[in-house]
Amino acid sequence: MKKRDLEEFHDFATRRGSALYRSACLLTSGDTHLAEDLVQETLGRMYTAWSRKRCIDNPAAYAQTVLVRVYLAHRRRRSSGENPVVRLPEQPVEQGDSPLRITLLQALAELPRLDRAVLVLRFWEDLSVEQTAEMLRTSSSAVRSRSSRALGKLRARLGESGFAELTA
Repeated sequence: MKKRDLEEFHDFATRRGSALYRSACLLTSGDTHLAEDLVQETLGRMYTAWSRKRCIDNPAAYAQTVLVRVYLAHRRRRSSGENPVVRLPEQPVEQGDSPLRITLLQALAELPRLDRAVLVLRFWEDLSVEQTAEMLRTSSSAVRSRSSRALGKLRARLGESGFAELTA
């Protein structure tokens, strides 16, 4: 890779890294370690494609697509013997997270991976139905129905008052 391309990639990774990390945290329901791994793999894949960046119209959107696809692929190949826990027993309880945020992350964790990806892309990343469908390689109607079903599950889990507080 040329020095100029390397500098451009470094600038891109620096600018977009935190946004990718936030999305990855939501996709993984707050698993920050897995989110870091997903972002690292995403940036690694972006690095290999960077020399062909003339073929990429919007590198930020391309990186977001790569992140979602890396997340979905990771969920498919995940070891069945692995049983992650939210908090190890010997660790102190962390301060600062609101009960609503914790409840939201737990509710997101209970959703199927595609439903979670749809909600993160549609409502956190503020993508259109069509953009979300393109990223997930599915139809717009599938995105709308998954979104509706997933929001219904969140509403049931959080209760109407918690859901109203979240969407306010």
